[in-house]
Amino acid sequence: MIERMCLSDLLGDFVIYRKLEPSDPRLRGLAAIHAELGLPAGRIPRKTEPAYAAVTVNLLQQAQALRGAARPLQRLLYIGDTKINDGIAAANLGQHLDLRGFIGEDRLGEPPTVETRERITFANRWAALEEFLRAVQEQGFALDESLAVILDLDKTAIGARGRNDRPIDQARVDAARDTVHATLGEGFRMEVFRPIYDELHKSVYHPFTTDNQDYLVYASLMVSAGVYGRDALLADLKTKRLATFEEFVALCDERLREGEFAALRPIHAEVAGNLRQGDPTPFKSFRYREYECTVARMDALPDDTPRERLLAEEITITREAADAARKLRECGALLFGLSDKPDEASLPRPELAQKGYLPLHHVMMKVI
Repeated sequence: MIERMCLSDLLGDFVIYRKLEPSDPRLRGLAAIHAELGLPAGRIPRKTEPAYAAVTVNLLQQAQALRGAARPLQRLLYIGDTKINDGIAAANLGQHLDLRGFIGEDRLGEPPTVETRERITFANRWAALEEFLRAVQEQGFALDESLAVILDLDKTAIGARGRNDRPIDQARVDAARDTVHATLGEGFRMEVFRPIYDELHKSVYHPFTTDNQDYLVYASLMVSAGVYGRDALLADLKTKRLATFEEFVALCDERLREGEFAALRPIHAEVAGNLRQGDPTPFKSFRYREYECTVARMDALPDDTPRERLLAEEITITREAADAARKLRECGALLFGLSDKPDEASLPRPELAQKGYLPLHHVMMKVI
C-alpha cells in the first residue's frame, strides 16, 4: 500500500508562496510588516535577496510565538534543492540565525558525494538527508524547540530534483500549451511554440527572461503567433538591440495594433498592464492554468503504476523529506514551508475553491 499525505500534514498552514503572505491567517505577511522592516510598499523581494530573508525570519518568529514555545528561535535548518537560489537564500537567513543547510538532488549516474561549505551541505543523493541530520546533532547543533526548519516545497518536499522534478516542469508546459491554444485556436502549432520556448528557457537568455515563466511563455506566444520573428528575436537578443522584456512588450504593442493579431490583444493587455504595475506575475491567466495542470498531476495514477512511470508523470511527496520533517517535528522544531511558486499557480481561484479545489499544500499526494 502506497502512503498518501498532504504537505499540510507536516506543516499545517505555516506555508508561504511568492507573495510572502502566509497561508495561516494568524500570521502577518509582507503587506502588513514591510514598514517595520524598512521595506518599500508594493514590492515583493525575490528569494535570493536579503529582504526576503528578513521577511522570512519575521514570519518564523511570529510562528514561534503563536505556537507558544518557551524559548525563542536560535537556530535554523534549511532543506532545499538548488545550489544557487537555495544556497543564497540559506546564507542570507544565516545572517539572522545559526544556520545549517542541506541542498539535495539525485544524480544517480555519479558516485555518491557529500560536500559541506560554509555551513551548507551539498549531496547528490536525497538519501543523504538522514545522515546529515545525525551529523549536525553530533556537532552540537540541537534539534529542539529553538530550531526553525525551512522546507523548500518545489523540487524538494515534492517533485524531488533529479528524481521526480519532470512532472512539475511538464505541468507548466501543459499550462503554457493550453493557454496558447486557447488564444490562437486552430492557429496554434506546438511544433512552432515548443522550440522557441525551449530555446528561451536556457540560462543564456536569463538577462531577458529573468528566469520568469510569465515572461518566457508570453515571448514564446508572440513568436509562435508571428508577432515577432524567431530569428529576429534571437538575433536582437544576441546583439543586445533588444535588452529587456519590457522593451519586447513595447515592440509587441506596436505590432499588435494590426488587425490580424486581434485575438492576442486581451493577453497582451493583461501582461502589459500588470508589468506597468510592477507585478512579478504579469501573465496571470497562464499561472491560473498552471495551478490546474499541477493539481491534475497529483495522485492521478493507480497504485500499481510502475515506479519509473509514476516518477516521470506524477508529482509526489519526497519520502526522505517527509521522514526528516516528521523527525524534526517530534524533536519540537518549528516547521515552515517555503515556495517561490506564484500564489496564482499555488492557490485556487474563488470559483475553483467553490468546487472543492485546495491550496497545493492541502492536496493529497503519494509519498515515494
